Amino acid sequence: RVHRFGELRKAIPGITQHMLTAQLRELEAGDLVSRTIFAEVPPRVEYAIAPRALALGPTMEALSAWW
Repeated sequence: RVHRFGELRKAIPGITQHMLTAQLRELEAGDLVSRTIFAEVPPRVEYAIAPRALALGPTMEALSAWW
């Protein structure tokens, strides 16, 4: 599902705004997260899992099962 920055920050206890921003940028650069910017006042940005990341689902499940 689509999440806004504030939702992600609240969902991850103890994360700083700087660290969340850095991680989201890294995931976006790797085509694992898509970022949509809306030209509104105040600006609205939404993040969603990219298709490339969804394709990793079975691999991640296998790793979790193995662990």
